[in-house]
Amino acid sequence: MKEYSIDRIRNISLVAHGQVGKTSLAEAMLFTAGETTRLGKVDDGTTVSDYIQDEIERKISISTAVALMEWQKHKLNIIDTPGFSDFVGEVISALRVVESVVVMVSATAGVEVGTESVWKLAKNNKLAGFFFVNRMDKEHADFNKTLDSMRNRFGSSLVPIQFPVTAGEGFDSIVDLIKMKVLTYQNDLSGQYTEKDIPANLLEKAQNLRKKLEESIAENDEALMEKYLETEKLDDKELIEGLRREVVKCNIVPVLCGAASTNKGVARLMDAIVDFAPSPVDVPAVLGVKPESTIEIARKADAKEPLCALVFKTIAEQHLGELSFFRVFSGSLEAGMEILNSSVANTEKLSQVFFMTGKSRKEATVISAGDIGATVKLKNTKTSDTLCDKKNPILLPKIAFPDPIIRTALVAKNKGDEEKISAGLHSIHGEDPTITFQYDPEVKQLVMSGQGELQFDIVSKRLKDRYGVEVEMVEPRIPYRETIRKKVEAQGKYKKQSGGRGQYGDCHLRLEPQFRGAGFEFLDEVVGGVIPGKYIPAIEKGVRETMTDGVLAGYPVVDLKVAVFFGSYHAVDSSDMAFKVAGSMAFKKAFMEASPVLLEPIYNLEVTVPEECMGDVMGDISSRRGKILGMEAEGPFQTIKAKVPLAELYKYSTSLRSLTQGRGIHRRSFSHYEEVPGEVQAKIVEASQKSKKDEEE
Repeated sequence: MKEYSIDRIRNISLVAHGQVGKTSLAEAMLFTAGETTRLGKVDDGTTVSDYIQDEIERKISISTAVALMEWQKHKLNIIDTPGFSDFVGEVISALRVVESVVVMVSATAGVEVGTESVWKLAKNNKLAGFFFVNRMDKEHADFNKTLDSMRNRFGSSLVPIQFPVTAGEGFDSIVDLIKMKVLTYQNDLSGQYTEKDIPANLLEKAQNLRKKLEESIAENDEALMEKYLETEKLDDKELIEGLRREVVKCNIVPVLCGAASTNKGVARLMDAIVDFAPSPVDVPAVLGVKPESTIEIARKADAKEPLCALVFKTIAEQHLGELSFFRVFSGSLEAGMEILNSSVANTEKLSQVFFMTGKSRKEATVISAGDIGATVKLKNTKTSDTLCDKKNPILLPKIAFPDPIIRTALVAKNKGDEEKISAGLHSIHGEDPTITFQYDPEVKQLVMSGQGELQFDIVSKRLKDRYGVEVEMVEPRIPYRETIRKKVEAQGKYKKQSGGRGQYGDCHLRLEPQFRGAGFEFLDEVVGGVIPGKYIPAIEKGVRETMTDGVLAGYPVVDLKVAVFFGSYHAVDSSDMAFKVAGSMAFKKAFMEASPVLLEPIYNLEVTVPEECMGDVMGDISSRRGKILGMEAEGPFQTIKAKVPLAELYKYSTSLRSLTQGRGIHRRSFSHYEEVPGEVQAKIVEASQKSKKDEEE
């Protein structure tokens, strides 16, 4: 593979709301660059970057894919990312290893909720940006309306460097404000175009937009501004150099347009990436720390620096083992090297290193600073790990994956498959860290958490296809709690005589409610030796064990104070066991007389939706016993903040997708516990008693 100097490498990620055309754009770029001999199509399952069977069947991207190509003597590493929010972890990991993004927006739909999300992620990572208005060839495509919605939402730094001659089914020409020419694309999918002068009816518009572009460039450079004020013009060299400088600084975000599926406008987008996007040497040095310390270390993009690389993706290849994708920030990786994984303090031996395009591998001898590659069969390396020089170790910050927003319980369809399921989930978590799982002893279920039902469907299918185990996804049990609302006293007396030594224990307990979150407190208030001190721990043990199993509906008891204040004992028959049973009896009796109540977990819910969907979504939240706390406008979207019982949030993302035609997203987090309404509590207690009865039978 040809080697490129660092300043001729461009690492760029394609991001967007779902189904806007990222994979089609990656395909058109590969074809235009001559890396492929035909233009693959998503509908046919023939694209380079959607090569996993699940992606082909569903016609959506599920996993990030790397595609490399040469264009204008530069190397472009393109990372195609999924658009569905279920797979946001893939986007987050991709954005950690690039210098810039192409944000795609549909010319018919305009800015969508997903557009907002990916742009926020790009800005958080301080990435240079380009916007590409796609689908200009579709009915109702409107570049001006789309541009207005983008600038209203993302600010005046978005500056068009192109605009279409016509939009809709006849789209084939673009006015290019850099060349100040009309580019007319052939209708043969080749991506080739001819240049001609701008016609009189479009010249004034082009000149005005070119002038605004020049002003945007000049206003951030004193020398250019002086010249511009004198001449009111920048020459082509000044414009190109100035635009690149401002794009690298994130002061200007160029807006381009085209139709990826018919390969129109793609070549000029690739030109813009080469001409204006930052190379690895244009951005600040990557920062890490010396392992097991807080000493900060900077590593600049230079092959002569010590090795520093980040693993941003892991794929389990059935016949090959785990394939680890990495970005080299400094130094270089060579086949046969022994390196340090500073995240787990283990050494790794590199057998082979590759450049990847989709699933195709090209073996490499060395992958240097600024570049992206892959390797196989690393023993202890996972996504987010740092690979570095053993003599000059560095630890990079972990990739910050989002908290789960959805959970489900997994039940093995065949008994005995539990260990296989756990092993399979462990491997899947390595590929997608947003999938987490644990056996919850409180609810006695294997609970899987993640970002959405679609993601869960993919996990279920992979467990079956790869590991031969089938699971049923069921609603997770809710971790209710039990507590009391009033102060009560009760006696527990355990007396048993069956020949020989008997059992005798007698205690009086007082139960008092405590404020929410206060926990449990046990007090010994016995006076006069009516219960010998040696039996008090046994009473407490009986109380604690009963609290663990619950009294009202089998859920743990919380937030109360228990005092033992009176009782009696027998010199011969009393024992720890007898007082433990007596303590349990007294506790159960007092608890049921103390106005017992169930507590349920309440979650913070934030839902971002288009304004026209707000009424339906708010109505749905109210129907789930949710309390609306308020709304915040975010451009054309509304973020609804609410508190909703966890019991009402099962499969919420599916409902939200249905209510908003896939345009809504949500986040949730635990807030607090509060009392369950009486009618709901009655149903829970009844179900618990029935379940207990069924188990006994």
